[in-house]
Amino acid sequence: MGKNFKRDTVVYQIYPRSYRDSDGDGIGDLRGIISSLDYIASLGVNAIWLSPIYQSPDDDNGYDISDYKAISPKFGTMDDFDELVREAKARGIDIIMDLVINHTSDEHEWFQRALHGEEKYRKYYIIEKGQDGKLPNNWGNFFAECPWTPFGDSTDEYYLHLFSKKQPDLNWHNPDVLAEISDIMRFWLDRGVRGFRCDVINIIYKNTLADGKKRFILTGQEHYLSTDGCHNILKTLRETVLEPYGAWAVGETVFVNLKQARDLCDESRGELDMVFSFEHMEVDQMVVKWFKTKLKPQKLMRCLSKWQGGLDWNAIYFENHDQPRFISRFSDGEGYREKLSMMVAGLAMTLRGTPFVFEGQEIGMTNGDFQNLDEVEDIESHNVYAMAKSLHLPSAYRWRMIQRTSRDNARTPMQWSADEGAGFTTGTPWLKINHNHTEINVERESAREDGVLAFWRYMISLRKSLDVLMDGDFTPLYEGRTVYAYARATRGERVVAIFNMSAKSAKMPKSILCESELIASNYDTVEDTLRPFEFRLVRPLA
Repeated sequence: MGKNFKRDTVVYQIYPRSYRDSDGDGIGDLRGIISSLDYIASLGVNAIWLSPIYQSPDDDNGYDISDYKAISPKFGTMDDFDELVREAKARGIDIIMDLVINHTSDEHEWFQRALHGEEKYRKYYIIEKGQDGKLPNNWGNFFAECPWTPFGDSTDEYYLHLFSKKQPDLNWHNPDVLAEISDIMRFWLDRGVRGFRCDVINIIYKNTLADGKKRFILTGQEHYLSTDGCHNILKTLRETVLEPYGAWAVGETVFVNLKQARDLCDESRGELDMVFSFEHMEVDQMVVKWFKTKLKPQKLMRCLSKWQGGLDWNAIYFENHDQPRFISRFSDGEGYREKLSMMVAGLAMTLRGTPFVFEGQEIGMTNGDFQNLDEVEDIESHNVYAMAKSLHLPSAYRWRMIQRTSRDNARTPMQWSADEGAGFTTGTPWLKINHNHTEINVERESAREDGVLAFWRYMISLRKSLDVLMDGDFTPLYEGRTVYAYARATRGERVVAIFNMSAKSAKMPKSILCESELIASNYDTVEDTLRPFEFRLVRPLA
């Protein structure tokens, strides 16, 4: 972990279009975030990660950027952004920007100039001729599309896009691309940004465009996952941009194993400060995320312990803008939503690493309640539904896939109040508001001393106040069918975190029974058994 990163950091992720709408157009904006800064500060977080707010045609909700140095009018102005940075800083909160540099929008000036024949900008992208009337290679695509689209009016040239066809991949073999991205990063750092969350950062450098080994998903991945070229780029950005500004970076890293993760974020290598790995988010899937199985707690425990032991420092998250709400993934947990949400707070704040809290997680928001595909905006969901239809999967099954797994589950508007627009907007929201906002909202939770919001605030405060939770070593103690326990220890101080990850009561394992002092729990009393989704943090007295 780089010298510029603080171990007491707790990050709050905001998906701007869903957070708070200040002008009634149904889309969240920067002024809405500014008006919410006191609330955000009250959580105890000290950094905000903003999902993209750049100029964009919104084919992929802002992850298709047409101008890296402009704010989308949907979100406000550059003056609004500068005010956000100032006001956040006044409250001790840093701003982290989303850095999307695997691809641009096809409406970006660079791509448009390439289309108009400027050779310099053709070299910014990966443009290849087909082979004997076929596509340049047999690669797959993250959005279930063909990854090659004809370049302009050409009949034999194609551009590569590992995501939407409106997101052409950049050519990182071209040093001009590195120079452009470095300039963009400095532009935002000069405006007071503290660091970056780097989107799909470990796939930016393609070693070769040769055919890949045929796979069920993403044929060709061996040619671009965590390549040496990617490592060299990250080292250069660290040395020439991040370090001079005292900035830090966390990378979204797809399909990484522990060794690959260490190579990306080990402090001695000088690349990323930490990575978002995915293995713990994939314990309830078969092959790909769209085919879900029941979440087995023991599988989750083993995965968490593996990554805790495998990396010196982890990025701790259970929700973000790309994942369904975590508490909705416990299929038997609906009757215990509040206890389950509090248990996740205990987990997030006691594991070793930097916690990332996603908007609405602190009040226990659940998956969206979409009734049909027309209510879903996510391009990935629509593409996958169409692919499943082409495979003749039953319509009921196709829809169940989308209901459980669509990224829109996490993108429903923030639930501020029980009002018609959930306190999010006075207009028509860009995405359907969950009907349960009448029961689950900030206004209601703020009035409760023993509610979900209060518990998240307490756990964030506790993590920042106890050195053992910030710096302590991690040691797994018990991984049962539903009960999980681990110790954190440093400089003579030791605490034990205990979880029952089930809607059924469970026996306290004898191996962790001892006389202890209770530090935190999501239940008011202590009993011999662990109740549904119970969390305890204790300090052994012996």
